[in-house]
Amino acid sequence: MEERRGEVIMKIFVIGANGQIGKHLTTLIKEDNKHTVRAMVRTEEQASTFEKTGIETALVNLEDSVEHIADAAAGCDAIVFTAGSGGSTGADKTLLIDLDGAVKAMEAAEQADIKRFIMVSALQANNRENWSSVIKPYYVAKHYADRILMESPLNYTIIRPGGLTNDKGTGKIRAEKNITSGPRTIAREDVAKTILASLEEEKTYRLAFDVISGEKSIETALQSIK
Repeated sequence: MEERRGEVIMKIFVIGANGQIGKHLTTLIKEDNKHTVRAMVRTEEQASTFEKTGIETALVNLEDSVEHIADAAAGCDAIVFTAGSGGSTGADKTLLIDLDGAVKAMEAAEQADIKRFIMVSALQANNRENWSSVIKPYYVAKHYADRILMESPLNYTIIRPGGLTNDKGTGKIRAEKNITSGPRTIAREDVAKTILASLEEEKTYRLAFDVISGEKSIETALQSIK
């Protein structure tokens, strides 16, 4: 971790960088010009696309070994896990990516001596009674990955967004430990902005919370989570 004119400069390893939230996040980090980013991607084509925009990449698959993931993340200060198996895969890939892949990323963080870890989970993944029966294996994977992260020595933040939309982000959210009312949706762009704002926000350290569209600025919402 570097310091530049009194600011903390972090190198952020984004797992799932080619996903929709990941693309928003890597772009935000690059444009923010405060931190640097390394995008973890699965194919040479994806790597080429990122590198054309000046974003460093690491060619790794979450089904690779922990050691391979740790090597790819070496030298970074934080890991953001925003990967997912996708809606078109079966429960087997959900287990391999959303659960085992997430746990591998945690183990890799420890091996690479990376303390800060941000997990993108799902709204109410902590409450079994509120899981959607349609995607229950996904919720099971998120639930147990989150629990393992909370029991780890990592300085974690678990962000549980509501239903994801491709709407333009508003920069306004509602962030609470337990949200069971309201619109229960959020733009992917606002999730990415919430991740970026959480990196150095001490109020989010070792904290898990739900997030949906709201009326407060992201910074204010994160500082006042109840």
